Amino acid sequence: MPGIIWLASYPKSGNTWLRAFLANYITNAATPVAINDLPKHVLGDNLILHYEQFTGKSARDLADEDFKWLRPRVHEWLARSRPQEVFVKTHSVVSKVDDMPLITPSATAGAVYVVRNPLDVAVSFAHHYQVTYARAVDSLCSDDYVLPSSSGLHRQYLSSWSHHVRSWTEAPGLTPHLLRYEDMLGAPHKAFGRLIGFLGLPKDPARLRRAIGFSSFRELSGQERTTRFVESRPDGESSFFRAGRTGAWRNVLTEAQAEILIAKHREVMVEMGYLTPSGRPTR
Repeated sequence: MPGIIWLASYPKSGNTWLRAFLANYITNAATPVAINDLPKHVLGDNLILHYEQFTGKSARDLADEDFKWLRPRVHEWLARSRPQEVFVKTHSVVSKVDDMPLITPSATAGAVYVVRNPLDVAVSFAHHYQVTYARAVDSLCSDDYVLPSSSGLHRQYLSSWSHHVRSWTEAPGLTPHLLRYEDMLGAPHKAFGRLIGFLGLPKDPARLRRAIGFSSFRELSGQERTTRFVESRPDGESSFFRAGRTGAWRNVLTEAQAEILIAKHREVMVEMGYLTPSGRPTR
């Protein structure tokens, strides 16, 4: 039965990389999918465009309250927009706002959840959202954190990093496929091969190798250098595909900032393999 397969993550955890891989694997073309064509392959749950399309109204005529009660209806509409399952990107926590769900169970067919070490997320988050490292650390630790609306995007309810992870991995009635950013980077054939199996897509080693190559950091960052990525920072001061590695936090965050993140997220970081049971970072 058709429905949404959520591609979920905390911001700056590898969601765009996941979308690029899937677009290239499913398209199976001889050349890489253009980064600015990704929205054709994976929809977005907070894109104001979808609310305009569903209601026939301009964003100027939609109040904040409208998005709240429209969200489940838009999700149902997206779920029926294609004859097969539809991939939809989301950064939303699995929760409710004024008793309205942020993720609609009746529209959901499954989920892939991308998780990344919050120490590295904080660094990438700061660069992308143009905030200080201290502000990024505070955001990842705030259980009430909401990412404000920006051009073309409605506000996103994130909560803290660990609450976000738990909300998806422990959501009633949902068993998401867990994909670690670090495994995507260190063992892409194994990580993406398991993803293909979970999604029930045709298994083809040559197709897998090609899609991994076409969605590599080198390819995506190269495209961004020649064609501005629509999801990049508006000021152009920092690339969207900025580093693509693990452990960058060690050269950027202060000891105090790292300790704040570890103290807040210790339990989930241990579960996800980012801390040893004694609390030492593994990367």
